[in-house]
Order: sequence, then structure tokens, then C-alpha cells
Amino acid sequence: MMPLTMTGCGEVSTIRKVGGNEETRRFLENLGFVSGTKITVLSEIGGNVIVNVKDSRVAINADMARHILV
Repeated sequence: MMPLTMTGCGEVSTIRKVGGNEETRRFLENLGFVSGTKITVLSEIGGNVIVNVKDSRVAINADMARHILV
């Protein structure tokens, strides 16, 4: 497992675990970041990423992306 920030652009990954405190996990799950979901990194700038998750584009900062393990 590795944090989402370490995946390359265009790479399709499966979410293995969503970490962080309860509030962070709930926030990410509401955006569609749930274990077992396939995600694609569309672009990455300075650790901040834009991903395609469940047919939606979502931008998250590097801090949040570190909590998503793929």
C-alpha cells in the first residue's frame, strides 16, 4: 500500500484504506473515496491531485491525498 500522492498521472488504482481521524474519513467517504473503489489520477501539482472517482472529477489537497492508501 502507498499514499495516493505517490501514484502517477493516468494510473488506475484501487483504494485499499482511507486513514485519518473520523471526521477526515467521513469527509473523504462522502466524496466517494471508499475501500475497493477504482480511481484514476488525472493531474498532480505539488502533491495536490485531481482524480476521477465514481465518474466524477474531484480535487483534493496533498494532506487529504496522504490519507488515501492505494
